[in-house]
Amino acid sequence: MEFYRVEPTAVTSWRMAVLMGANSRTYKFALGSALLDLARRGCEEASLTELAVPYAMQLVQRAGRYPQAPAGSVSSAADFLTVLHEESSTSLRHGAPTSRLLDAAVASMPQMVMKKFHNLRGVGEVGHRFYELRGLGSSRRLSLTPQMLAVARHEALLRLELDARWSIVEACFDAELGRGLLGSGVVVSADGERLLTPARRVALAGAREALIGFQHGRCFYCAEPITLDVAAVHVDHVYPFALMQSGVWEGPDLNGVWNLVVACPPCNLRKSSRRLVPAK
Repeated sequence: MEFYRVEPTAVTSWRMAVLMGANSRTYKFALGSALLDLARRGCEEASLTELAVPYAMQLVQRAGRYPQAPAGSVSSAADFLTVLHEESSTSLRHGAPTSRLLDAAVASMPQMVMKKFHNLRGVGEVGHRFYELRGLGSSRRLSLTPQMLAVARHEALLRLELDARWSIVEACFDAELGRGLLGSGVVVSADGERLLTPARRVALAGAREALIGFQHGRCFYCAEPITLDVAAVHVDHVYPFALMQSGVWEGPDLNGVWNLVVACPPCNLRKSSRRLVPAK
């Protein structure tokens, strides 16, 4: 909650909901994207069906490429993800969800994702609400709050952050142990007791947008707001990656997200391979 206490704004609440909530599936990212679509157009009210169309299509466009839930968690023919997979090709072909998929989304959204979107596990609700539901069944209507409309003024950056976080969660769902071992090129140590992975620098650009959101849009080192185009922002290893190439490093993998931050170019260039940024 320190993240919120530093700057208790609607944008902070949004970032907490999208970037920091628990993810048993990816539904909240589809809902967040659909809410941004409505708010960007200035819609203060919509039917649940109108919201369900972009919600379902966001999932359709990603479900064919990446898992939207952990392996083995979909066990029922009535599960929404089962319906999604069965209706995806037709929905993509027509550019709109099929009536079966739309009905499934309208039926499941209120309890499956909309009830939980504002919640943080073990903390409670975020400081701002972005919508309210009223009515019953398929006639339910959604009212966007002034806070949601305020968030939409930052839609371009927040959408990049949401998409980046969505991709990270998909990658986690995809990284099953067996598949990960086959794809990572691990080898067994000479004594047969340990798995070894080569220390290598990994591409970091894909995490940039999510890291900007986690850092509340500020440089990790000087804390100044990041005003550059996202592509110009640097991703940095706080503990330099060079330590892993020194031959004496015995600590954890420095490519982990825990060791990555975004920084403005001047700070990152001054820091170079040091652990701290030297004074100007």
